[in-house]
Amino acid sequence: MTLNVLKVFKNRRNYKGNTMSIKKLLGEKVKRLRKMRGYTQEQFAEMIDITPRNLNRIESGENFVTAETLDKIILSLNVPSDILFSFEHLKGEAEIISEIYTYIDKIKNNQKLLEKTHRLLRIIAEDEF
Repeated sequence: MTLNVLKVFKNRRNYKGNTMSIKKLLGEKVKRLRKMRGYTQEQFAEMIDITPRNLNRIESGENFVTAETLDKIILSLNVPSDILFSFEHLKGEAEIISEIYTYIDKIKNNQKLLEKTHRLLRIIAEDEF
């Protein structure tokens, strides 16, 4: 657990390299996961038994969640707590590209995996443009 907490604080930089508060990081993660699941703020606030205004303050990093609300968020989003506190999405462009090359290097001798990776990247690239 201690290593995960240290990792959270090590990776808490936004895209400009500024340190972000843990409240803001967690709030952004909750918002992103809520939207991925297709819930509005009103729907999700009702699910976790808080007001939409309070959820908005949590998602914007103004307020921190109580332990009880955190449990409800984890259950409602159906995510393990380590995913909720993982901030890998804050990596910089160079670090992400480096990791992609590392993964490709690991599968370069497996034609099937390379083909799957190629198809996936093509789909992502076509969807983005």
